[in-house]
Amino acid sequence: MRPPACASRMHSLRSSLPAKRRQLISLTPLIDVVFILLIFFMLASSFLDWRTITLNTPGQAVATPDMEGAMLVRLRADGSLDLAGEALSAEQLQTRLQAALARKPDQRVLVRPERGVAMQRAVEVLDMVTASGIKDVSLVRGR
Repeated sequence: MRPPACASRMHSLRSSLPAKRRQLISLTPLIDVVFILLIFFMLASSFLDWRTITLNTPGQAVATPDMEGAMLVRLRADGSLDLAGEALSAEQLQTRLQAALARKPDQRVLVRPERGVAMQRAVEVLDMVTASGIKDVSLVRGR
C-alpha cells in the first residue's frame, strides 16, 4: 500500500517549513509592575521615628498655684534662651535644669516661646528640657 499523494505532499511541506518554536513569556511587564510596586511602597513608607510629646497646656492665662516654683524658660524670637531673665546657651540651660532636678525631683518647667518663633525651634527646646530629665513640662502662650 502506498500512501496517497496528498499525504506525501503534506509531509514534504512540513519538512520544508521551519519547526515552530514555542513562544516564551516575556518578563518585561512583570518586572515593570514589580518596580512600580517597589516605588509605591518606598514613597508611601515612613522611615522616621515619630515620637509624641506630652504637653500640659493651661486652659486659661491666669497663674495657678501649681505654677509657683516652676522654672520659666523663654524662647526669644532671635533664637536665644533665657531662664528667669538670664540669657543662657543651650548647654548652660541643660546643666541648670539638671541641677534643679537634682535639688527637686518634681521640678516643673514652663516653656514660653515669643511670637515669631518657629514651631520646630520650640519643639527642639522641649526635647532639650525633657532630655535633661524633667518630667513636668508645660508650653505656655507668649504675650
